[in-house]
Amino acid sequence: WSTLVLHRNSARIPNFPYHLCPTTLKIVESVPIAGRICGFNRQLPGSGIPTHSDGNNMWLTCQIPIRAPPTSSPSYIINGGERHEYIEGKAVVYDTTYEHHTMNESETEDRVVLHIDFWNTLEMSEEEIQVMQYVYDLKGKFMEAEQKP
Repeated sequence: WSTLVLHRNSARIPNFPYHLCPTTLKIVESVPIAGRICGFNRQLPGSGIPTHSDGNNMWLTCQIPIRAPPTSSPSYIINGGERHEYIEGKAVVYDTTYEHHTMNESETEDRVVLHIDFWNTLEMSEEEIQVMQYVYDLKGKFMEAEQKP
């Protein structure tokens, strides 16, 4: 699993060539992006992500398959016991509070998705979102300061 990050902590990445993906940027910036990563995820053939839970209900995740192997060698996510196959152009939205894992059963083709974590406005108030955004902003500033000599 590898990621080309478009947004980190709800902010653009400095010096990123956004002119190469204006439509994607417009889509990404039209939703309340959560304080995590937004970008393109690539999963290699024959690989999977182990079962895990993100342990909170702050965000929902949307993955839009850009490239997906054919259904004869499917790539999929199982979230909360429900299986969703990745089909190009068909969005999958899921709650990472529930245990989930992915698999790419293809032997030759990558799976590539546009991955967007957005605030769970069904479970959080505007005030809660503002507080969590503040926390993630502080976290981002701390991480930046740690990387400076």
